[in-house]
Amino acid sequence: MKQRMIQFILKYILFFHNFLYKLISKLAIIANHGIHPKHDILKYEEFFLNCIDPADTIVDIGCSSGEVTRVVASKAKKVVGIEIEPKKIAKAKGKKHINNLTYIVGDATNYTFEDKFDKIILSNVLEHIENRIDFLKKMHTISDTILLRVPMIDRDWITIYKKQLDIEYRLDKTHYIEYTINSLKKELKESGWNLDSFSIQFGECWGKLIMKKK
Repeated sequence: MKQRMIQFILKYILFFHNFLYKLISKLAIIANHGIHPKHDILKYEEFFLNCIDPADTIVDIGCSSGEVTRVVASKAKKVVGIEIEPKKIAKAKGKKHINNLTYIVGDATNYTFEDKFDKIILSNVLEHIENRIDFLKKMHTISDTILLRVPMIDRDWITIYKKQLDIEYRLDKTHYIEYTINSLKKELKESGWNLDSFSIQFGECWGKLIMKKK
């Protein structure tokens, strides 16, 4: 009886932990004048910026309201941002115009790109796609290099413990997967990509993918 009570209390606390995580995030945005403080702390935009060259053409898939897109456009020759949600594109377009930056409203999983690009940016996007192998294979027609950022399920022990207890563990309920390095490499192998280089930062994998040679 005592053991069952402890398990019940533990599950309740873990549910509450999820609630607090979301609440903290919302309040932090308000306290930080509408901008999530994670941008200043993680500085993931710098990872993408450091991986591109001035002559590069870039497509930022799932660009949201253009935070990464605008940073990259300050260095690259040409940048295209594509996002499925019109409201986010409208927000991106409402910011100061940049001549080498274009936005598209569209679903990148079935969108036909007319041009090829030197590099693709997938910043916390791949985990939101259900048929990831097919999507990654399609990316071969667009570029031979992907700059990738994905969440890791082994970011801490509590995340894995929640999954073992069948409690919501994902950072976002729209995630189809949160990765380990092995599960990421497996998907990349199946879809014809090599994880050329990577680092683990703040429970995320930041990496450069190169198309496998046939």
